Amino acid sequence: MISPEQQNAICELHHESPHSYLGLHQHGSKWIVRNYEPYAEKLSITSSGKTYDSTKHENGFFTTTLTKKPNSPYQINTQYPNSDKLTKYDAYSFLPTLGDLDVHLMHEGNHLELYKVLGSQATTSNNIPGISFKVWAPDARGVSLIGNFNGWNRAINPMRKLIGSNGIWEIFMPEMSLGEYYKFAIKTQSGEIIEKQDPLGKLSELRPGTASVVWDNSAITWSDDQWLKQRENTDPLNSPLSIYEVHLGSWNHPDLKREGEFANYRDIAHTLGQYIKEMGYTHIELLPITEFPYDPSWGYQATGYFAPSSRFGTPADFAYFVNHLHELNIGVLIDWVPAHFPTDRHALGQFDGSSLYEHDNPDEGYHPDWNTFIFNFGRTEVSNFLISSALYWLKEFHIDGLRVDAVASMLYRDYSRKEGEWRTNKDGGRENYEAIEFLKRLNTLAHEHCPGTMVIAEESTAFPKVSRPTYDGGLGFTMKWNMGWMHDTLAYFSTEPIHRKYHQNQLTFSLVYAFNENFVLPLSHDEVVHGKGSLIQKMPGDTWQKFANLRCLYAYMYAHPGKKIFFMGSEIAQWHEWSESKSLDWATLNNGDHLGIQKISKKLNHIYQNESCFWENDFSHEGFEWIDAQDSEQSVLSFIRKNSKNEQILCIMNLTPVPRDHYTIGVPHPGSYKVLLNTDDCDYGGSDYLSQSLYSSSPNSAHNKDNSISINLPPLSVLYLKLSD
Repeated sequence: MISPEQQNAICELHHESPHSYLGLHQHGSKWIVRNYEPYAEKLSITSSGKTYDSTKHENGFFTTTLTKKPNSPYQINTQYPNSDKLTKYDAYSFLPTLGDLDVHLMHEGNHLELYKVLGSQATTSNNIPGISFKVWAPDARGVSLIGNFNGWNRAINPMRKLIGSNGIWEIFMPEMSLGEYYKFAIKTQSGEIIEKQDPLGKLSELRPGTASVVWDNSAITWSDDQWLKQRENTDPLNSPLSIYEVHLGSWNHPDLKREGEFANYRDIAHTLGQYIKEMGYTHIELLPITEFPYDPSWGYQATGYFAPSSRFGTPADFAYFVNHLHELNIGVLIDWVPAHFPTDRHALGQFDGSSLYEHDNPDEGYHPDWNTFIFNFGRTEVSNFLISSALYWLKEFHIDGLRVDAVASMLYRDYSRKEGEWRTNKDGGRENYEAIEFLKRLNTLAHEHCPGTMVIAEESTAFPKVSRPTYDGGLGFTMKWNMGWMHDTLAYFSTEPIHRKYHQNQLTFSLVYAFNENFVLPLSHDEVVHGKGSLIQKMPGDTWQKFANLRCLYAYMYAHPGKKIFFMGSEIAQWHEWSESKSLDWATLNNGDHLGIQKISKKLNHIYQNESCFWENDFSHEGFEWIDAQDSEQSVLSFIRKNSKNEQILCIMNLTPVPRDHYTIGVPHPGSYKVLLNTDDCDYGGSDYLSQSLYSSSPNSAHNKDNSISINLPPLSVLYLKLSD
């Protein structure tokens, strides 16, 4: 039997090489099998058809003497009190399941498919199927696999620290089934034992439980080849992009089937997919569905960077969701949060008792605004972990793009910090060089390995070239949210119309910088929470004016250069502020005003997709021309959107409740101009003020144009006009 010191090291979880003492070992001319089974009454070994009784020692250890080395894996027969005999293969008789190349690539920062080697992996060892478990914990004194399979006993399945692996611990569990709950019990250098969720776990226990669940993606089937082929050959910068942003837990359409607290991904796929198809959005964007413990975080404090939230089902259910939307020609984006992670005890923070994933110094590794840890982007294993996560969603789940949250907080070391609360970079500046290099590499690899996908930055500062290629000195994002446009636009539309003539620059200023980046125009969840009120609440005036203003806002947004994103509920003008704990107020559609907003949202999507003038030159001066940006006295603006064929659509905005009769607009060509959209149409809840469907030009010059048209502009309205064929 092994020495008391070795026994204690195994039982007390500070043994780096339990496989060196447990399992099969040669002892002179014979072979000894050592097992640790503290709950067993009796134990025997079956090898090559023969059964050998074991000797029981103190502290739950057993030894068995074999006359010759087994030719194949042997089995342990364990008799527990008041239960049947259990037969299983010995986990300590199998060789490591991690190759040297995988180890090298991980520590070098170049293992792009880390999810295929670390965590729990369904595999075969010595012709025996099972699950291998591997976790990176370099500062741990010992690591043990715990779960319902061993009564959560920390001493039964200690893991070995692989030699030369820089802290990777491993164990192979023969014949283990999918669906087992597990964690890693980690003994720190201080002697504390902490139980941690698997950083690369592919499925988590339904909250409030925090265990990881053994899962294998290999059985997932896909039928979206046509979509993927089309995506690979599509330039997202030169295509329509109208995104419907969704919080899955609170969308809850009345047609949605629900069982229990949440609907399943599969049921959501059918109901949401049908709705998106009818409304005409090109894509959806999911608030983070990477596993998270706290509902009010909306998913922005993730604990499972490789696990779709179990609130809505399994990874197979989520794959079905994505596949079904692709079959409907709807793209799927997800919010992804590499900036920070929560301090929850079971998650990444102080993972092995040291600052493994985060910076050790709080000035760099702790975010005061969100009470979260900040990733140490300069550590190759950490950046490798995050890039593997990003590629996991793009490759394994066919996700069409990532919206990267809180990029500004990554770029600057002094983000939301006072003087003396942050450390400068090596040059004495505030830029976070390590995060910048991480983002460049992330974007380069995402575009290289998943052509046609998007990586979109939520970035609120003037950091240069966020959406420019890395070879041009940029960060390499596909696009960037235009936060300045959002703030100025909502400020303008929240202003009483009588005062708008003093604020017209809030609408015109965005065109000064509109083509500096590849912009997405966001009316996101952030604008309808925390006391900000819903979009309809922000609009001034009586009820009619509020709805008319909202129609103008949406029509202006679709005509402005840049891709579009709308948060759910905006398309029905939901009155109350959004809450993750409440369903959208679908009952509002019983009211004609709200139904009108839904109708015009649908109409705008239809026009947008069918008129390339609105998206083909989104990021070029060639796609936009002012007709008149100076008529602030009457709060009327007019401009032209153009496509590559120089086809043109006029947008004319009257942003006061005063009709403007016989208003003259210069037009680029003579002819008849048909009305594509009039937000004052009674079908949308408008007044139908002197409406007509066609306007003919006259050879009277205006706005530096040789021809013009005279229009009766309805109150609080936006018109789209196009030269008739």
